[in-house]
Amino acid sequence: MSDRLSHLFGIDHPIVQAGMIWCSGWRLASAVSNAGGLGIIGAGSMYPEVLREHIRKCKAATDKPFAVNVPMLYPDIEQHMATIVEEGVPIVFTSAGNPATWTGRLKDKGLTVVHVVSSVRFARKAVEAGCDAVVAEGFEAGGHNGREETTTIVLIPMVRDAVDVPLIAAGGIADGRAMLAAMALGADGVQVGSRFVCTQESSAHPNFKQRILAAQEGETVLTLKELAPVRLIRNKFFADLQQAYARCATVEELKQVLGRARAKKGMFEGDLDEGELEIGQVSGSIRDIPPAAEVVHRMLAEFEEARRRVNALSLQRPE
Repeated sequence: MSDRLSHLFGIDHPIVQAGMIWCSGWRLASAVSNAGGLGIIGAGSMYPEVLREHIRKCKAATDKPFAVNVPMLYPDIEQHMATIVEEGVPIVFTSAGNPATWTGRLKDKGLTVVHVVSSVRFARKAVEAGCDAVVAEGFEAGGHNGREETTTIVLIPMVRDAVDVPLIAAGGIADGRAMLAAMALGADGVQVGSRFVCTQESSAHPNFKQRILAAQEGETVLTLKELAPVRLIRNKFFADLQQAYARCATVEELKQVLGRARAKKGMFEGDLDEGELEIGQVSGSIRDIPPAAEVVHRMLAEFEEARRRVNALSLQRPE
């Protein structure tokens, strides 16, 4: 395995838990970090005082490094960044915005900064801004996504060829086989979201977790590109969106259909009809709700088994 992330983050395994709004609080982040990966608190769903509480509880629950993810399309960014610095969080993942806005200021405070991108162009911008690493996320991923619809298997080698900083692959990665594939394509490690939503420590509502277990292939879709592209499970809310599109709704009308707190309603409160059920395509393969540490250990074992199978392969040379 690559050791670039181990050196950069001070972790044992190149497995990063995604900072998923409403799903990744201190319990999940500390559990992943204690298992040797990098746990992340998802600040997008938190008020500043709530973020501070989660950071302090995470520090009490683990002596390992952890990070905070700050989506820059949400409010309270100034207060979030101040809290992160004041509380001594060593690593920040930024997303959904211009990395040049915060990277320099955070690095001046001694923090490691990683930015999430969906294209080669944005990866280059992140490196130009001074980011220490990038997460390249294919459009298989759940939640807010890139407009390019570039798949992970296409995106990773292109980004690898374009930038020299440590590269973390994301989108559709839920087991060790996918982890090996991503690293074969040039990634130094992987970021895992959907698989960690369905863990015991995830703050997702039990109804949402059970809906993920029941999900089949093809049940997720990328929508709302006019606002902020998001991948979610088809439900009544999605059907309402489809009706809006059928009548050629304007952007303002789409905003009215979306309303406020849809993700909270679905993922945190468990409303499977009216909520926004953000999850990745790989949800169709998730069938249990284990502890987060078990997910990490499984991935490592699956990675080694997949590597053994690949090493056993031989190519027949033409005569």
